[in-house]
Amino acid sequence: MALARGLSTISTRKRKVKLTKAKLAQYEIDWRKHNKWAKQHGMHDLRYNTLDEYINYCLGKVKPKSEFKPYTPTESFRREVPKYPSMSSSSGGGSGTKKESPVYTGTLVKGIATMHKSNAVPIINQQQATEISRMAK
Repeated sequence: MALARGLSTISTRKRKVKLTKAKLAQYEIDWRKHNKWAKQHGMHDLRYNTLDEYINYCLGKVKPKSEFKPYTPTESFRREVPKYPSMSSSSGGGSGTKKESPVYTGTLVKGIATMHKSNAVPIINQQQATEISRMAK
């Protein structure tokens, strides 16, 4: 059997909530917890002064007041740093100077001999030169 046109089986009417002593006690405990949490988190405007205000909030009778406040910083977050111009290539620099390769200018070392597997060894006198040539076999 179908319903008549315009009728529904869904009840959309809000029922009145009956508050028992147990529910009131639970609401009071929750109210104190809510106020403590709001105070700990710095949300003092979300605290409720009376139990009736908190119960109305829980039952959806009163919406919390929240206004949009755009954030406007008081100070700039950028540090002011003086600008130093970089050196351009037209002013004759910018990449540094080339390091001179080291050159031996003394008289102690007579030459360089090659020993095992291209190991360069400095030669100071004739005796060292003959020793190294004998070991090369």
